Amino acid sequence: MAAADKGTFILGGDIGATKTNLGLFIAGKRRPVLKVTETYASREAPSLEGIIGRFLQRRDVSISSACFGIAGPVKSGRCKMTNLAWDVSERKIKNRFGWERVLLVNDLTATACAAPLLTKLDLFPLNRARTVRRENLGLIAPGTGLGEALLIWRDGCYVPVSSEGGHSDFAPKNEVEIGLWQYLHQRVGHVSIERVLSGPGLFIIYCWLKYTGQGTEPAWVAERMKEGDVSRVISEAALVEKEPLCVKALDVFVSIFGSAAGNLALTGLTRGGIYLGGGIAAKILPTLREGTFMKAFVDKGRFTDLLARIPVRVILNDRAALLGAAVCALNNRMPE
Repeated sequence: MAAADKGTFILGGDIGATKTNLGLFIAGKRRPVLKVTETYASREAPSLEGIIGRFLQRRDVSISSACFGIAGPVKSGRCKMTNLAWDVSERKIKNRFGWERVLLVNDLTATACAAPLLTKLDLFPLNRARTVRRENLGLIAPGTGLGEALLIWRDGCYVPVSSEGGHSDFAPKNEVEIGLWQYLHQRVGHVSIERVLSGPGLFIIYCWLKYTGQGTEPAWVAERMKEGDVSRVISEAALVEKEPLCVKALDVFVSIFGSAAGNLALTGLTRGGIYLGGGIAAKILPTLREGTFMKAFVDKGRFTDLLARIPVRVILNDRAALLGAAVCALNNRMPE
C-alpha cells in the first residue's frame, strides 16, 4: 500500500447491509482516482466507525474530506439503515476521527453521481439507443434491497435526487406476476417492489414457484443453498447449469426488473438514460441480454416508442458507488 502510505486523501465509502467498501482517493483530471480499497462484512461489525478505524489503523494518511454512500434515507446528516441495525451520523464520525468535513448521502445518490463520469469500459449497453447529453438520468439497483435515484439536469449541471422508490408498490403486469403478488399479499400485506426485486426477492420468487408446483427443486440445488448465498445459488444454477426452476425464477425476476426500470424512466423522463447498478445486475448480464428485460422495459402502451429511445446501460464497475462518494467528498457537498 506504498502508494497511499503518506499524504492527504479523500475517503469514500459504500455502506450496504451486506458489505462495506472503503477507499482512499486523490483528485484526478476527470474524476477522483482510487488508490486503495478494502471490503468488510457489515454484519460482523457493531458500527461504521469500527470499520473505518480498522481500515485506517495500518495507514498513516491525512483525510481532507470523507463521504459515505449509505443504504438508507439520510436526513440532517444521519441515517438509520433500513436492513442493518446501524445508526450512522456525520457528527459521530467527526467526533471519533476529528475530521471537519464528513458527508453522508444515500448510496444510490452516490452511484448516480458517478454515472456521468463512467466510461464505455464501465458500462454494457442493453439497447442501441444513443445517449443524449444534458437530459435526465435514472438509476435502479437491486441488491440486498432495491434502490432508485434520479439525476435531474438543471442550470447546466446534474442535481441528484434520492428516493425510497424501492418501497413503492409492486405492480404485477401479467397472470404470473399476479399470482406472485397474491401469494405475498396473503402473507405480508403490502407488497413493495423491493420484496421481489432484490437478492431476497429472487429467493422469494424461487420459493413461490416451487411451493405452487411450477417446478421441482433438485437435491443438489437444495444442498448448495445450505452452504451459502441462496440468491447467488439460484442465479448461478440458472446461468451455468440451466436448471429449469432456477431459470424460470430468474426470468420472472428479470421481467419485473425491466418493468420497474421502465417505470422509473417514465417517472423521471430520463431521456439521458437508465443505469442498472447494485450487486446483481452485472452478475446476471447474460440473462439481461436475452431480451426479456428490454421487452418489459418498453412495454408501456402508448409510451412504448419513447421508452425504446432511452438508452439502458448496465454498470460493470463495482466501485461506482465508491467513486460517487469520492466525488461528493471532493466537493464537500451534494453535487449541484
